[in-house]
Amino acid sequence: MGRSVLVTGGNRGIGLAIAQRLTADGDAVTVTSRSGDPIEGLTVARCDIRDAAQVDAAFTVAEQANGPVEVLVANAGVTRDQILALMSEDDFTDVIDTNLTGAYRVAKRAVRGMIRLRRGRIILISSVVGLLGSGGQANYAASKAGLVGFGRSLARELASRNITVNVVAPGFVETDMTAELPEDRKKAILANVPLARYAATAEVAGAVAFLAGPDAAYITGAVLPVDGGLGMGH
Repeated sequence: MGRSVLVTGGNRGIGLAIAQRLTADGDAVTVTSRSGDPIEGLTVARCDIRDAAQVDAAFTVAEQANGPVEVLVANAGVTRDQILALMSEDDFTDVIDTNLTGAYRVAKRAVRGMIRLRRGRIILISSVVGLLGSGGQANYAASKAGLVGFGRSLARELASRNITVNVVAPGFVETDMTAELPEDRKKAILANVPLARYAATAEVAGAVAFLAGPDAAYITGAVLPVDGGLGMGH
């Protein structure tokens, strides 16, 4: 059996692609989701990462199934898009609590076991929006930008324990959400992407697999863009 891995928000989209890639690479993967619905080939823990007790319970599920978590992928996230003048405080704080504070909760829980093992990999899933900004997404961009500072601070804290912390910043990715965008909106997005296409979820998963693997042992505090060149220079 490979390493014990926990992927938050791993029931669909990018998170599921990451979980399936790491499973294919030989790791034993637990995913969290709010529904807790079963997924073939994966251990599933029902978890709302806004609740520290549920986070602790999800780690217990992973530990009992596959042993101490050696790789954490903090992927779970939400959007509540609105221009600032009309954005409610709840919409702002809910996005921050899920995307940024949620990453704090799962990383804090993961670090305890990794320090005992004296090894580990933490990978935070940010977004090109956190680097470029995006009108109508001040809450989302703030949460994703916060992951960069959070991850780099952890990288400095944990390097002496042989724990690396890195950030993956996807651009626009082929998911159920992007498939529902109007054609004119899709064309406007792609006009700003040098490679002129969306990323496949498998391409984001490949970047995560690299950072979780042996070839990335000397990489920490990095922000790896998977955005077709959209965020170039940031």
